[in-house]
Amino acid sequence: MVVAVSTSWVVDMAFAVFGMAAVLTGYRVFRTDSMVRASFWLLASFVNVGLILVLLNARFLGFSVVLMMAGEMSVMAIFMVMLMMNPAGLNPMTMVHQHRTSLAAGLLAFLALASVGVLVDFPDDPARVEPATVTAELGAEELGDSMLVFQTAGATLLATMIGSIAVTSRRGRYGDAEQGSVPPPLRPEADPADGEGAA
Repeated sequence: MVVAVSTSWVVDMAFAVFGMAAVLTGYRVFRTDSMVRASFWLLASFVNVGLILVLLNARFLGFSVVLMMAGEMSVMAIFMVMLMMNPAGLNPMTMVHQHRTSLAAGLLAFLALASVGVLVDFPDDPARVEPATVTAELGAEELGDSMLVFQTAGATLLATMIGSIAVTSRRGRYGDAEQGSVPPPLRPEADPADGEGAA
């Protein structure tokens, strides 16, 4: 009995930690000044959400979220490094537009979702079939009819990445690599040739 209570306490603490981490890393997505950093903050937020699903015994969904978001955010970061006019997506830039509207919409969405989680009395209705059967049915529902789409999308992304590297490698990060160039300044009013943004 003592072991069960201890385990429950650990799960509750882990749930609180992952929940706060998901909110904080999601907040950092909109506070950072870099598209690449925003991608990795978003990845961290989704990883915490996936771990929360694991704690809720939805292990298949939890690891699916972690796996899919890790691949998606990594590909997004790679494309930003290769193709953004802002070198590697790392120079400071504004990440949020329509600040008041965004703040109001985010606050309303948070209050609505939080009220559902706190006020709604969710039914306690355990599954009446074997867990393996539920997992198999869930996997078939997620990927059964969409496997061809996923495979096609994966091949398309791979071809796009190879093509992007081929198109941009000759140009280089800051311009035509054969003619030489200087990196842009970190501040719009600065002179690119003054050495402030030089590599």
